[in-house]
Amino acid sequence: MYDLTTVEELLNAKEGEQIQFKEAKNRFDSNEAARCCCALANCGGGKLVFGISDKRPRRVVGSEAFGQPERTRKGLMDKLKVSVDFQLYDCDGKRVLVFDVASRPLGLPVQLDGIAWWYEGDSLIPMPEEIRRRVYEESGFDFSGSICADAKLDDLDEEAIEDFRSRWMEKSGNKRLISLSAEQLLCDCEAVTDEGVTYAALILFGKKEALRKHLPQAEVIFEYRSSEASGPASQREELRTGFFSYYDRLWELINLRNDNQHYQEGFFIYDIPTFNERVVREAVLNAVSHRNYQMGGSVFVRQYQDRLTVESPGGFPNGISLSNILDRQMPRNRRIAEILALCGLVERSGQGMNLMYELSVKEAKSLPDFSGTDDSFVSITLNGLVLDTKMLSVINKIGNEKLEILSTSDFLTIDALYHEKPLTENMRTRLKRLVELGIVEHAGRNRYVLARGLYTAAGKAGVHTRMVGLDRDTNKELLMKHIRMNGDKGTPFKELQQVLPGHSRNQIQLLIRELRKEGRVYCVGKTKAARWFASD
Repeated sequence: MYDLTTVEELLNAKEGEQIQFKEAKNRFDSNEAARCCCALANCGGGKLVFGISDKRPRRVVGSEAFGQPERTRKGLMDKLKVSVDFQLYDCDGKRVLVFDVASRPLGLPVQLDGIAWWYEGDSLIPMPEEIRRRVYEESGFDFSGSICADAKLDDLDEEAIEDFRSRWMEKSGNKRLISLSAEQLLCDCEAVTDEGVTYAALILFGKKEALRKHLPQAEVIFEYRSSEASGPASQREELRTGFFSYYDRLWELINLRNDNQHYQEGFFIYDIPTFNERVVREAVLNAVSHRNYQMGGSVFVRQYQDRLTVESPGGFPNGISLSNILDRQMPRNRRIAEILALCGLVERSGQGMNLMYELSVKEAKSLPDFSGTDDSFVSITLNGLVLDTKMLSVINKIGNEKLEILSTSDFLTIDALYHEKPLTENMRTRLKRLVELGIVEHAGRNRYVLARGLYTAAGKAGVHTRMVGLDRDTNKELLMKHIRMNGDKGTPFKELQQVLPGHSRNQIQLLIRELRKEGRVYCVGKTKAARWFASD
């Protein structure tokens, strides 16, 4: 709907670090839009406006750019790893599109293809180095970026470095990287500086002997346990080399005992692995990126037949808790996170954790479980069993096209509605959008359910009827029955509350008003003396 006040505010706004105007009457380059949004995020968040002239006096010219803004929004979020929303306005038939870009995470600049863009006035430039340093200082000391005084380049494994090089080239498309010496490559990613070899370089590329000497706690220990019984593990392997030397080996160990769960829909049979590779890798990457390397102890990956637990020393980074883990990011080891992001292994702003939750919902599994986590220890359990194959039918019915544009909060809202769990405030903010997408239905005052077609796909059409219609009609009939039984003496409201003890006063008043509007009941008296009678 056209909001005159909002458009007028845009027309009078000052262009600069927080708002940028693009006429884009026909189209606009998507890469340029991503750079603009990157800079806006780094400057504290702001708006990218299409369809309004950038020169004063501003006027609405209309824009046909980005005809599918939901898909564009998802693409921007995938590239930048920050929240992006949009609004559409119709001003006398002229289309105005506004992308709202959230601010960068505390202590971490947003980057696009390795460049942290920045606005200097209206000019788009790489973020100046002094500003980058100030950004990094926001979250305190970065151990991984500090220098290991006694470490040398010879302490780093060439094969691990080459693995990183190939991944970085694939992610960036920068063929120039192949011609760089190993030392220059490490300097370019800041694993090595003029002052020496960083701890990040040792953790990611270090040889076994070097880690044993300089940082022995930087290891990952894998265990497979066939039962809950204490005692030696059925298999144990200690991975005491740089991360790029053991990363694929760890998945190979887990995948050796990764059974498929069969799910049939019609004539088609689907196989769902107990351990989703992407989810497992993200859990390991989080442990490596966020553990406290100044504490003793190792990262443990313990695999059981139906679940996998990743445990790492050090609690959540400052400012992170279970309540905000999907919305706020604070990397403990920024240099490690940056290097892993360059080659596409981790998402700079914690998007990997969001992905773990989304894939758990898609595969109808339990959400990641952080039970056992405290101030000095993080434990995440990935339960691999499919809880309800009917939920898989719901996901298939929604379809890939819609799934691609859903946020993590959307997935969690769908999961909560399907399992009839209470909705959080954040989930409730997603309901309007899910209704527009045809995934959710409004079933009355503050009541929402999944669309009937989704319940039908899951073979649960009766559940939809109960939640939307029959449930309400039955409650009204129960009230009518009690009112009729009281006959001429009438029924006080407190008795109606006894008939439906699970309902609030407001809910019962709403049902009574509907009965009254239908002409089935009438009231005599007021307040506590009021009595309800059946019209028939």
